[in-house]
Amino acid sequence: MTSEFNFFQQWYPLLPVEDIDSTRPNPVTLLGIRLVIWKPKSSKTYEVFLDECPHRLAPLSEGRVDEKSGNLMCSYHGWQFDSQGICTHIPQAEKPEVVTKNEKNFCVVSLPVRQANDLLWVWPDAKSAELAANTPLPLSPQVDAEKGFVWSSYVRDLEYDWETLVENVADPSHVPFTHHGVQGKRENARPIFMEVVQSTCKLIEVVIDRNLQTTITFEPPCRLEYSISLGDSKDRKIGLVTYCIPVSPGKSRIVAQFTRNFSKTLHRLIPRWWSHINTRNLVLDGDMILLHQQEKFLQQRQAVESWKSIYKLPTSADRLVIEFRNWFDKYCSGQLPWSEVGITVLPSPQINDDRSVLLDRYSQHTQHCSSCRNALKVIQRLQVRLLIYSMSIIAAVALLPDALRIKLGLPLVVTSALSMGAYSWLKFRLVPKFYFVDYIHPEKQ
Repeated sequence: MTSEFNFFQQWYPLLPVEDIDSTRPNPVTLLGIRLVIWKPKSSKTYEVFLDECPHRLAPLSEGRVDEKSGNLMCSYHGWQFDSQGICTHIPQAEKPEVVTKNEKNFCVVSLPVRQANDLLWVWPDAKSAELAANTPLPLSPQVDAEKGFVWSSYVRDLEYDWETLVENVADPSHVPFTHHGVQGKRENARPIFMEVVQSTCKLIEVVIDRNLQTTITFEPPCRLEYSISLGDSKDRKIGLVTYCIPVSPGKSRIVAQFTRNFSKTLHRLIPRWWSHINTRNLVLDGDMILLHQQEKFLQQRQAVESWKSIYKLPTSADRLVIEFRNWFDKYCSGQLPWSEVGITVLPSPQINDDRSVLLDRYSQHTQHCSSCRNALKVIQRLQVRLLIYSMSIIAAVALLPDALRIKLGLPLVVTSALSMGAYSWLKFRLVPKFYFVDYIHPEKQ
């Protein structure tokens, strides 16, 4: 059965622009394709290439942006490529003609890119650049400063498939339970009455009839958005704009933007990294173990039966999940195009029980997020200074004459103790939030 939906001829956001390191190549994977993001030295925009040097297939993401030419240099043999992927320099070439006469043969595959709504977008099919130019980005109307909205962005790699991610975000009824104490409470769970407004190959839209008027929109393959009106006037709005990115079998990435058109001062006062380590990561932690295992159980059983008989979906709250699964079956034959990029999916996926890997905040988020990376560096430097200060004070007090130890030494020892207290709080309470925090559902009271 041929898929009617082409996953490769779509726009995908790779990262928030503010999180991309402009001084070096950045590796990223989309639909099983290894890509490299980089910025030419004299350019204001980023480029995205296939992460393969045409010489000997070395990863360009391990390369560098050359200081003199501003081009991307491969670290294996020093070949260089300009913003269009054309080879400009081969150090080993005996004659310059070797380069100029073979430009097309030696070029890197460059993909169509755009920057919009603070995100870097890529079109993964290099052969359909004209179609990409005529295809609008799946932008959210809520990420619009002219309409009075403010927003913050967040990205995290996840240990489960794209379809599991879409299914989970499309299911608001899990929030009071999976995110108890973070985004909701178990005792506040209520029936959710969903009405499907439209369901086509290009768009699924549902509305939820409850106190807060809510519209959920799924624009395949990645934009899944909540628009929520607060109060009777419906002028105050909050939104969750998620982009669900297929990375590889068993891996996905979420790029999320949290919007609102009120409390704008509070938005500017709270550091981005603070909300990431205390709220955003906590929400994804709550899902991770459940969804990783759920997905493996489903995949094992799908070898002999359909999701329609495996899942029990009797309530209106399941309507959007059903619509998505039906869409996936009808237009995608119930599978992602891994075979088209040479990836073979194992028939018996194994469950990973290592919680330190599943909930590895550093690998999944911190290393991708400029705010969290920089905050962690500052905190680590502060730890060193607090430790040095405390040790120096203790040594200095020990050298004071007896007459000064009470009058001058006691206050200094107090400051040393406070310094060690601050150091301990940073080391044992704050810093771990950038790396790993175990999430145990039975312990959430």
